[in-house]
Amino acid sequence: MERIETKLCFGGRQEVWQHTSSALGCDMKLGVYLPSKASHDKCPVLYFLSGLTCTEQNFITKAGAQRYADEHGVVIVVPDTSPRGADVADDPAYDLGQGAGFYVNATQAPWSTHYRMFDYVVSELPDLVQAAFPVTDARSITGHSMGGHGALVIALKNPGRYRSVSAFSPIVAPTQVPWGQKAFGAYLGPDQAAWAAWDAAALVRNLAGPKMELFIDQGEADSFLSQELRPELLEEACAAVGHPLTLRRQPGYDHSYYFIASFIGDHIAHHARALGG
Repeated sequence: MERIETKLCFGGRQEVWQHTSSALGCDMKLGVYLPSKASHDKCPVLYFLSGLTCTEQNFITKAGAQRYADEHGVVIVVPDTSPRGADVADDPAYDLGQGAGFYVNATQAPWSTHYRMFDYVVSELPDLVQAAFPVTDARSITGHSMGGHGALVIALKNPGRYRSVSAFSPIVAPTQVPWGQKAFGAYLGPDQAAWAAWDAAALVRNLAGPKMELFIDQGEADSFLSQELRPELLEEACAAVGHPLTLRRQPGYDHSYYFIASFIGDHIAHHARALGG
């Protein structure tokens, strides 16, 4: 990996790295915050998955997470949201193609050549982080909107791999909302039965083994709430099978990074407790 940016921030360092991804078949960038503790000791890792249209830059410049990450001694890793490059399939719309990987492994052409964000986040990226940075093998995952969907699905499909999971304004049931239906139709094909493997509300209903708490913040003034996010669908699924869920509805907050910045400290503290940080 090649470091292309580094800035001192709250005693630690906010860096941006670039590497060639074998899972995605293209060059990728990721943000890495190394708290001051990382200069002399190994630290646990929190992965943050961003939403539609975002790159690795949105979270590291807008969320204000570094203050809390340094306080708790947690490394934060923020990948891009999709493969990138002139040879990577794209679409003119903001909710498909580059910037909209949806954290699935695409099975349909032309997307299947590069769009394997699930494999990238679950397997390739942690191996790179373990090799390049002073981190322990303790990891947690969180995300926003499309990335909240990604965090929930990745944690539910990999029991025991993550100590904790949380999300801001997640797409909890992509098989039942326009954003998810459009993306899944393109990436996964017309067989809607196959989509359920990438839907948090569906996964919860069929989960075997230990049940990890899902910790979610949702703004009540979010313009996407009733059509695209629909947290009540996950709430109903969790209630039906007794899956632990903390769903905080925050009056007056919208879908923006102002919302994330307001509650990111709570989320990092939540993960730090699980990570032992």
